[in-house]
Amino acid sequence: MMIRVFSLVLMISLLPMSPARAEFPEFTKLVEKSSPAVVNIRTTRAAPSRFERFEGREVPEIFRRFFREMPDRQTPRPGAASGFIIESDGYILTNNHVVDGADEIIVALSDRRERKARIIGQDALSDLALLKIDETNLPTMEIGSSEGLRAGQWVVAIGSPFGFEHSVTAGIISATGRSLPENNGNYIPFIQTDVAINPGNSGGPLLDLDGKVVGINSQIFTRSGGFMGLSFAIPIDIAMDVVAQLKEKGSVSRGWVGVLIQRVDSDLAESFGLDRAAGALVTQVFADSPAEDAGLREGDIIISFNGKLIDLSSDLPHLVGRTKVESTAELQIVRNGERLDLKVTIGRLADSGFQANQSDSPAASKGNRIGLDVVDLKDADKRQLEISEGVLVSQVFDGAAKDAGILRGDVITNFDAVSITTAAQLDAMVDKLPDAITVPVRIVRAKNPRYLALKLPAE
Repeated sequence: MMIRVFSLVLMISLLPMSPARAEFPEFTKLVEKSSPAVVNIRTTRAAPSRFERFEGREVPEIFRRFFREMPDRQTPRPGAASGFIIESDGYILTNNHVVDGADEIIVALSDRRERKARIIGQDALSDLALLKIDETNLPTMEIGSSEGLRAGQWVVAIGSPFGFEHSVTAGIISATGRSLPENNGNYIPFIQTDVAINPGNSGGPLLDLDGKVVGINSQIFTRSGGFMGLSFAIPIDIAMDVVAQLKEKGSVSRGWVGVLIQRVDSDLAESFGLDRAAGALVTQVFADSPAEDAGLREGDIIISFNGKLIDLSSDLPHLVGRTKVESTAELQIVRNGERLDLKVTIGRLADSGFQANQSDSPAASKGNRIGLDVVDLKDADKRQLEISEGVLVSQVFDGAAKDAGILRGDVITNFDAVSITTAAQLDAMVDKLPDAITVPVRIVRAKNPRYLALKLPAE
């Protein structure tokens, strides 16, 4: 009996032990270490005058008396947000949207002292602002690096959501290198987290478990106005590059090559003969741009920039924007199925915009093999559309072109890697295409170029 009991105990002791469940991290020490350098920022902005909406018009005196007697509940308009001290002599980093247009900026330190701040520099594209208060020997944040961040890492935010100062929230990094559909979305590879961020957290630090700043909490995606699990932070590496330029000259210079690009999906990859959907497809090369000087063409696919692979088209603006102006960058492209190496001298990004417009033309009565009627462009049409060549789509019927997404009013400038100058040329090319093939088609729609993948079915 004793032998059986001993054998049972021995067998149990030899069974493999299940791994211990990982414990949640302890945040108290890093919060105690970092909180003194987090500040609350209050701003005031003057509301428009009661008569501002009537500027340039005559307002009867009875209404003027009425407005004068009304209490003014709009002035001043307060705002509250967060920031953090990066240098002991009073330099503070926050979001640009926190202080932009403010008449007065008050910084509340962790020991309840309040100081007026002045703006050293602002950068709307990165949504960053550098402030300065007149103080010395202030506690500072330890600056980390965002370069090696990975999805799943624990991170902590400290800020003033809804005015509740020095509130701490925690979560994980959901993704890195996110592009957002806004003006600055293409130039900032945002850190996506599930850390609870709410109004008032803007400009506050995002910390790793060592208490080092890895990002600046900037914005959320929400349908309710509050946190819904999607928050975005500016990587600290980019922020410190901006800080250095703001301190030196009060503005920021970014790299520019002068192309419009689009994502390469599986259909476009097939049409260009690529084995996978990757890279940035060049839809337009601007005149007198670094890209034009380097020999880039519409239809080129940029797959590498300075040795870094371009998997998503959104990767390219991130890299170009951080490249020093007037430096030389190496591009690897795919053109007509061949890989080529080009060198481009980086230009300086300037503020610019593009107006959308569209030309119209009477429709013909018969479609070609892919379901299109096209007409030659007149010189006046080319000037209006700001293009030098192409044919106008006057009618779209059921067929391969409609399935590809071509619309009436589009201008076809390139078909299967050949520049199109006349309607007769395009129709002749379409007639000669073999069945069951996918070809790239470059169109200009409302002055914005893009590529579509056109598939001819098997007969």
